[in-house]
Amino acid sequence: MCRNITTLRGLAPPATTEEVEAAARQYVRKVSGVQKTSAATEAAFEQAVALVADATADLLATLPPRRTPPRSEPPLRRLASTAAGSAP
Repeated sequence: MCRNITTLRGLAPPATTEEVEAAARQYVRKVSGVQKTSAATEAAFEQAVALVADATADLLATLPPRRTPPRSEPPLRRLASTAAGSAP
């Protein structure tokens, strides 16, 4: 399993579309071995990201609520809180 993909289920507020897509993109990068797309891989890569993001969103919408929130924040939330903390 990719250690860098964070848990999206149980977040408050719920995972955003951007967070779901970021996790899908990271998953597709890991399983495909493609870190940077080329003209030959871009269409297949983006299609896979869209399919995985849709499946992830469906899964999160269908699962029952968690009893406890996840231990870590998704990277996009960490970046946003860091940027908000450094704003004048």
